[in-house]
Amino acid sequence: MVRVVVVDDEPMVCGFLRTILGSADDIEVVAEAHDGAAGVEEVVRHRPDLVLMDLRMPGVDGLTAIERIQELPDPPAVVVLTTFDADQYVMRALRAGAAGFLVKSTPPEELIGLVRVAAEGHTVLSAAAARRLVAASADESSARDQARELVRTLTEREAEVLAGLGEGLSNAQIAARLHLSEATIKGYVSRVLEKLRCRNRTQAGLVAHEAGVVRAES
Repeated sequence: MVRVVVVDDEPMVCGFLRTILGSADDIEVVAEAHDGAAGVEEVVRHRPDLVLMDLRMPGVDGLTAIERIQELPDPPAVVVLTTFDADQYVMRALRAGAAGFLVKSTPPEELIGLVRVAAEGHTVLSAAAARRLVAASADESSARDQARELVRTLTEREAEVLAGLGEGLSNAQIAARLHLSEATIKGYVSRVLEKLRCRNRTQAGLVAHEAGVVRAES
């Protein structure tokens, strides 16, 4: 069972998400909160697998809440809820440790699948969305230079694995592309995250886009 906490200052949004996610046999919304501070409290109380977090809320906003959640021992995956995907707050949230984002207009059937994916520890961020976020970043130039410097510390194989992360591929998909075992790829991913000082696959994927190592056709 995937246990979810929903944090949004609009009770209607929380109710909608509770109804949609509750229709799945393997997902349970264990709590909802309407500001960031209350959201962190619910995470501490319920220890969910996943948090759906709005960013723009009065009082403690979603970005601050994400930062506080990341400081917890064994924090849950956090997926940002946003109205439009070029929001600069989204980029800041991803750099703070969010595993990805969902646009609030996401169709219900897709929402359930993406929640399952995020709860399993995978990225909820398409390559196209990552490109838009990187292009819209106010500090694009400095981020690009920093990303390229980090990527220079990788071996050629590690850079290939990083490119796969930038495309949002799973370990199995990267393994198939590189003709390696999934266990070997898992080891490479761990080393890439460590070298790039990234908390998760999503942050590494952003580095891949900023450094320009993602395949053009992705």
